[in-house]
Amino acid sequence: MSIASRRVRDYLDLVRFSHTLFALPFALMGAVLAAWGPDGLRGRPRDWLGIVLCMATARSAAMAFNRLVDRDVDARNPRTAGRHLPRGAMTPAAVATFTLICSAAFVASTLLFLPNPWPLWLSVPVLLWLLGYSYTKRFTSLAHFWLGVSLSLAPVAAWIALRGDIAWPPIWLGLAVFWWVSGFDLIYACQDADYDRGAGLNSVPARLGVRGALRLAALCHALMIPALVALGLSYPLGPIYHAGVAVAAVLLIYEHSLVRPDDLDRVNVAFFHVNVVISMGLLAATLVDLLV
Repeated sequence: MSIASRRVRDYLDLVRFSHTLFALPFALMGAVLAAWGPDGLRGRPRDWLGIVLCMATARSAAMAFNRLVDRDVDARNPRTAGRHLPRGAMTPAAVATFTLICSAAFVASTLLFLPNPWPLWLSVPVLLWLLGYSYTKRFTSLAHFWLGVSLSLAPVAAWIALRGDIAWPPIWLGLAVFWWVSGFDLIYACQDADYDRGAGLNSVPARLGVRGALRLAALCHALMIPALVALGLSYPLGPIYHAGVAVAAVLLIYEHSLVRPDDLDRVNVAFFHVNVVISMGLLAATLVDLLV
């Protein structure tokens, strides 16, 4: 493997680029709902390219900035000590430069939506919100919900980018994403409950304990389903979509069956595998419902 290709792989690993699959399907779902018409999908190819580029660059900027800000915290946590910055595989300067490049690329990508000016106008406030997440555990236990808002912006922004307005369907979809992300981040954070408590970092597992955090995560995921149903009723969508929502509910129950307060060994299965199936499955159900 060449030095250049190894470096590209390092940057992709740094931002866990494959995890873009968590939020991208919901951004595309918001875009599909915004662009669907009697003759199928509308919209310019550059609009669809803009949605993908904005998602990839905004998420990469936020992830890289999080690794940069948390490098000292990660170095002291046995679970994260092997990440690129703590182990010296990358320098802070390199990660800072990568963050700036991704941030600039995100703002530049919004130009693809012109003459709709809203994506460009909102790009900097959205970017600041995404980057601000990296500091939240230092002052609030509600960091999980800050992250939920961050990812919930994706479908709402996609709707605004394609239509230049706001309506109830993207609001319901954004709310569903908010509860979904907040819930699975609560589950994931349970791995660091003891470390966060000892390091003086704020999180729900550190404050309420693992059992309390898992109960709150279950409540969040329970609230996701009514939001998805409300989306189907407000758009409106048909029985195939609602069948997809039912399958998502079953998968959420399965996700919570994988983790217990005294057994967190399968957190990664619950966090990565199940949630990718949920997001991709809901996008697929929406597309099939619209097509038939």
